[in-house]
Amino acid sequence: MIIMNRITFFLLLLAFPLIFVPQNEENRGYRVKVGDPVPPLTLQMINGEIWTNKDFIDKTVVIQFTGSWCSVCKKEMPELESRVWQNYKEKDFLLIGIDIKDTRDRMISFIEKTGVTYPIAWDPEAEIFDLFTLKGAGVTRNIVINKRGEIVFLTRLFEEKEFQAMIDKIDELVNL
Repeated sequence: MIIMNRITFFLLLLAFPLIFVPQNEENRGYRVKVGDPVPPLTLQMINGEIWTNKDFIDKTVVIQFTGSWCSVCKKEMPELESRVWQNYKEKDFLLIGIDIKDTRDRMISFIEKTGVTYPIAWDPEAEIFDLFTLKGAGVTRNIVINKRGEIVFLTRLFEEKEFQAMIDKIDELVNL
């Protein structure tokens, strides 16, 4: 009986990621895919403004999901600031960080510590995040949107080769 319980426990342990983390090589935890239009968005910006898809018209946009509790995000954000925002902010371009699952105070403290200057929205219940991702998906993600409002590039985690490919895509779109 003890052996049977251990085997059952071991099998459940192995099955846990398959049951609760829907990400696979094909979807990488995304509900959306390249070519899809951006869903209707209403963003509560950290400065109190409300932004919608209308604010993205005729702009290349990168939506970056982040959170104060995300160690990978803490590494990625300074790179987004220096290699993306500082290089493209004077063009028809927007980089919007969306902080999820944080209190307002924690979010503000986190943004101050990272030193980023790009616009930040607050998504405390991860409602915006859920429009783009499958249940249980991890947070470190960037979504590149062209001037027609179509998703053209999706990243997951912070891997240099993919990050550089994203920058190359942004450069191509901004300089069309």
